[in-house]
Amino acid sequence: MPKPQKSRAPAPPAKKGRLPSPATAAELLLEIGVEELPYQFIAPALAVLKDSAEQLFNDQRLAFQSTRTMGTPRRLTLVVEGLATQQTSMVKETMGPSKAVAFDQAGQPTRAATGFAAGQGVTIQELQVRRTPKGEYLFAVKQEEGRPAHVVLEALLPQLIAKLSFPKAMKWNSTGVRFARPVRWLVALYGGATLPIEAAGITAGNRTEGHRVLGSGKGIAVRDSESYLKGLERQGVIPDPQRRRHMIEEQIAILCKKTGFTLNVDGDLLDQAVYTTECPNAIIGSFKPAYLEVPQEILITSMKEHQGFFSLMHKETGKLVPHFIAVTNNRAKDMGLIREGNERVLAARLADAKFFFDEDRKVKLVDRVEKLTGIVFHQKAGTLYHKTLRIINLVTWLASKLGLNHDDQNACRQAAELSKTDLLSGIVGEFPTLQGIMGGYYAMHDGEPAKVSRAIRDQYLPRGMDERLPETMEGKILSLADRLDTIVAFFRAGITPRGSEDPYALRRHALSIVRIIIEGRLKLDLDEAIGTSINIAEKDVKSSPSMLDDPRRFIFERFRFYAGTLYIKRDDVMAAVCKTAYARTHLDLVDILERMKALESMTTRPEFDPLIVGFKRAHRLVEKEQWDRKPVDKARFEHPAESALYNAAEEERETMQSAMTRGEYGQALDALVRLKPAIDAFFAAVMVNAEDPAVRSNRLSLLQEVDDFFNSFADFSQIVVQGG
Repeated sequence: MPKPQKSRAPAPPAKKGRLPSPATAAELLLEIGVEELPYQFIAPALAVLKDSAEQLFNDQRLAFQSTRTMGTPRRLTLVVEGLATQQTSMVKETMGPSKAVAFDQAGQPTRAATGFAAGQGVTIQELQVRRTPKGEYLFAVKQEEGRPAHVVLEALLPQLIAKLSFPKAMKWNSTGVRFARPVRWLVALYGGATLPIEAAGITAGNRTEGHRVLGSGKGIAVRDSESYLKGLERQGVIPDPQRRRHMIEEQIAILCKKTGFTLNVDGDLLDQAVYTTECPNAIIGSFKPAYLEVPQEILITSMKEHQGFFSLMHKETGKLVPHFIAVTNNRAKDMGLIREGNERVLAARLADAKFFFDEDRKVKLVDRVEKLTGIVFHQKAGTLYHKTLRIINLVTWLASKLGLNHDDQNACRQAAELSKTDLLSGIVGEFPTLQGIMGGYYAMHDGEPAKVSRAIRDQYLPRGMDERLPETMEGKILSLADRLDTIVAFFRAGITPRGSEDPYALRRHALSIVRIIIEGRLKLDLDEAIGTSINIAEKDVKSSPSMLDDPRRFIFERFRFYAGTLYIKRDDVMAAVCKTAYARTHLDLVDILERMKALESMTTRPEFDPLIVGFKRAHRLVEKEQWDRKPVDKARFEHPAESALYNAAEEERETMQSAMTRGEYGQALDALVRLKPAIDAFFAAVMVNAEDPAVRSNRLSLLQEVDDFFNSFADFSQIVVQGG
C-alpha cells in the first residue's frame, strides 16, 4: 500500500487588478470591424464584451491589470492592459474511492484504485490517502502547469466574439454565424504579435479600416493600442465614445454661445449622436419661422425621430426657435453644403408634419369616438371603444369617491370619452410618442374646457419614477382610471409579467398608480377601486385569471418598492406595517406610508428596542401556548402587576385609537411606549405558566390583549431588535 504523502498547497488564484511584472505581461488588442451597426446596439455590446472578457480571463487563470472597450458604428474594440503571458499554475485535487474500497486486506490496490489512478493520469504510487470527515479516502493531486497566453487566447477570443448577442442578428455568409451586421475585418494583437484567430470566416490580422469618407481606403497597420488610436485619428476616426461625447458637447456649447440660444437637452439624442458618428462635427441650421405655428412638440419630435437633430430654445422665453443642431459624421472644408442638405430634408419633414396637423383639426375629437370600435386594444380585452367606456365608468366612480363637484365630475367623464381619439390622428400615427399631447391640442382647438384638454394631455403621466404627475385632479383621475383598467383587464385575461418580461409595461403602470395616489395625496381605498374596475371590466374581458395573478398584490408590491426607494430605509418597518395593512380590506396607501414614517422615526428612540423585547416575549407566549381564549377576568388577578398592566392597556388603547383616528401616528406610538413599565413589571412579578389552569389562561388572555393592542398599529413581531 502506498504511504500517504503530504499534499502540496495549491497555487494562489490570479487576482484581478494585480499587474504582473513587465517581463510577464503584454497588451491585448481585439477589434471587430463591421458594417454600420444600429446605434442602440453599440453600448450594450461593449458592456457585454468587457464583462465577458474579464470573466473568461479569470476562468482561464490569466491575470490582467485592466480592461477597457471602445466602439463606433463600424467597430467594437477591447484593450486589455497587463495581460499575463502565462496562465497561473494550479494544483488540482480529485477525491476518489475510500481506502477500504481501494485496497484489499493484503494492502494491494483493487480495481477501484487502479481505475481511479488511470482515469486521473497518475500512478498508484502517486495517489495520496487522506483523512476526511467521512473517513480515509484516496486523492489524486496533480500540478497543472499554465499554458502560454497566446495559445489560450487563440481558443478564447473566438468564444468571446461568439458571446456577443443583439436584439436582431443576421447571417451573411456560409459560416452561418449570426451578428448584428456583417463582420468585415478582425484585428487581434498580443504583445505586438498578430493572433491568427478565426471568426465569422475571417482570419484576424493587424490592419484596421479608417473613416469611410475621411480615410484613405487603404487600411492601417497597427502594433498596439497607441498606434491604433493615433492611426485611426489620422484616418478620421475617434474610437473612444467618451471622447466623442465630450467633443459633441463642446461643439454644441460653442454654437449655443455664438447664437445665444439654449439647447433642448435630450440624453437619448446625445447617445444617438455619439454612437452614429466616428468623426462628430456639430453644425447649426435653420427652418422657416412659419413652421413655429405648429405645436413645438411636433417640431421637436420630428427633428429628433426623423433626423436626429437637436432643437434650440429662446434663452428668455423658453420657446422653440427656428434653428437646429445636427451632428454629422463628416468634416468638410465647406460645411455649408452639408448644412443646406440637412435643411432641405428637415423642411420636407416639417411640411409633412404641418400637413398632418392641419388635416387632423378638420375632424373633431368627438366625431372620432365611434371609430374607436375599429381599433383592437387587445384581442382578450376588446376594442379601444370598449376601453373608453370602461374608463368613463371608472372615472365617474373615482371622481365621486374623491369628492369632486358636479362640474368637475362632468369634465372627468368628457376627458375620458375623448381620451383615446387622438390615436386616430395623422400626427400620432406618425409620432406615437405624442399621444395624449396632441389630444390636448385638438381638444383645445375643438373648444373643449381647459380642464378637459389638460386632462387628455396629461393622461399618460407619469411615465416613470422621475416623470412629473398630471397637473390637474381631472388629469390624475383619468391617468389613474386608464392604468387601473389596463392592469385589471390584462390580469383577468391571464396576461401578467413573468420574470423580466413585461411587454405591456404593467409594472410601470402600477408604479404610476402608486405615485399618483401618494404624491397626489389621494385618500382612496385602492382595494375598492380595484374591485370596481374588475366589475366594470367583466363584460368585455375574456377571463382566464390564475390564482397567482392578483392585481391587488401586484400593485401593493410596487407600493412597497416605491416606499422603500424614496422614504423607508428599514425593511422590517415596511414589513411590519404592510403585513397588518394588507390583511385589511381597506388599502389607503397614503395612510400606510404615514404609519411607516412614524414607526421608522420611533425606532431611533432609545426606549424602542427594550419595548419591542418585552412585546416579543408576550407575543411568543401567546403564539406558543394553547388556552381557552376567554375574555380577561379581572377577578382572577392575583398580583397588582396584572391589574396595572390591564388598566394601562385600557387607558392607552383609548388614547391610541383617538390619535390614529386623527392620523397622528407619532402620538399613537407614544401610547405603546407608555406601556413599557407595566409590561416589564408584569414579567418581573408574575409567572405566566401558573399551576392553576384558570389563572394561567387568564394571564395568557391578558397578554393577548397586549398583543392585539400592538398589532392594531403594525405587526411588531416583524421588527428586528438586539436581544429580541
